[in-house]
Amino acid sequence: MTKTLFVFPVLLLSGALYFCTKEKKEYTPVTAITTERTPQENYQNYCSGCHGEKMDAFVDRGWKHGNTLNDLVKAITKGYEDEGMPAFEKTFSKTEIEELADYILNGIKNRAAYDFETVPKTGIFESEKLTVKLDTVATGLAVPWGMAFLPEGSLLVTERGGKLYQVKDRKNLEIKGVPEVLAKGQGGLLDIVLDPEFVKNRLIYFSYSKPKGNLATTAVMQAKLEGNRLTGQKVIFEALPYASTHHHYGSRLVFDSKGYLFISVGERGNEKENPQSLENSLGKIHRIKADGSIPADNPFKDKSGKPTSLYCYGNRNPQGMTLNPSTGELWETEHGPRGGDEINIIKPSANYGWPVTSYGINYNGTTITDKITAPGIEEPLLYWLPSIAPSGTAFVTGDRYKPWKGALLVGSLRFKYLNLCYLDGYKITGQEKLLKNIGRLRDVRMGPDGYIYVAVEDKKGSVFRLVPVN
Repeated sequence: MTKTLFVFPVLLLSGALYFCTKEKKEYTPVTAITTERTPQENYQNYCSGCHGEKMDAFVDRGWKHGNTLNDLVKAITKGYEDEGMPAFEKTFSKTEIEELADYILNGIKNRAAYDFETVPKTGIFESEKLTVKLDTVATGLAVPWGMAFLPEGSLLVTERGGKLYQVKDRKNLEIKGVPEVLAKGQGGLLDIVLDPEFVKNRLIYFSYSKPKGNLATTAVMQAKLEGNRLTGQKVIFEALPYASTHHHYGSRLVFDSKGYLFISVGERGNEKENPQSLENSLGKIHRIKADGSIPADNPFKDKSGKPTSLYCYGNRNPQGMTLNPSTGELWETEHGPRGGDEINIIKPSANYGWPVTSYGINYNGTTITDKITAPGIEEPLLYWLPSIAPSGTAFVTGDRYKPWKGALLVGSLRFKYLNLCYLDGYKITGQEKLLKNIGRLRDVRMGPDGYIYVAVEDKKGSVFRLVPVN
């Protein structure tokens, strides 16, 4: 199509489709150029400055003036001057306004695909390739955060409020001896993992929000499980500095095949200082030995030349980590802001970009960065728009779920379902939404019995086992 495009002063180039700011501005065209632009190009040229590079992140919002096609056409045409939204009736033709509105409307429809209307009435869930039923393993756990399977057949479950339970035969036995936690906001007793030599040494590791006065940080404690008590408690990792915020602790724990312990730590809400600095522990993935000492070949050194626990950086809030059983590589999921949740493959010394690059925008609708890629930044294997709030993650192994074998499972906190990613090597070839509206799905694990287990923040605080139905 042919249109008249007005070139604005640089300060005013970031015109918006909704409202950008309450500050009133004047938008005066100075030069007219005849050119052809698609709706995508018009969004990038006129809207992305205020609403972010990705339209799908922009539409994930409440719509003050309505979100029908007519509402959008009116907003683009006339604007809302008092709210900082300019009128574009002299910038775009009528057809271009309608096409831009329709482009945005398609994004709204994509977002609506996550609004599951049905509430589960039974414990049976159908999917494209497999039907499963829920087998209740535990209830009464409030906010179950992490799970670890004991060799004798029982299950350890952390409860974010600060309690640790051993679950067997649907009974919850409280394990005494856990440390004091700051159970506030996103903090509390978080992930748990067994020592690779657990059968011999009975050692377990758990992450938690460790308080210090009014501050807290992500810490990891090692302890010995003896009956229903923990003994020999030892803090083997503390993320520094402590912070006054109560969110973005990260806290997933994974042992690799060499016996190294990987720890995810969020940036504690301070993206301007923490994730891109190598002088602190926040917004990073760390690697340590089981006793808390530092591997000599860790990629980053301190000023004296000694290795640090840092393994990679530029992470926002990684709450999912798991080893790919085919390659041994560490896969990670992390929360973006509004849009831009990610799946990454963790590499030593890599920079994962936050907040230099992001596919998301701020929760208030303002832009964080105009970059989705940059030199020296690892790009995500997958990003979600809208944000699903990814938490625990696991690869499907064994033959109980043959249609899903090799796929990656990711729990969604925001939309309360289990996300299934089909893989072909490093390429994600498709996704499916499982267990719709089951509840905030905090953790997912493959059990030693070959079944998938999920920890869910539902009304009962449950752990379920997924049993395939023939």
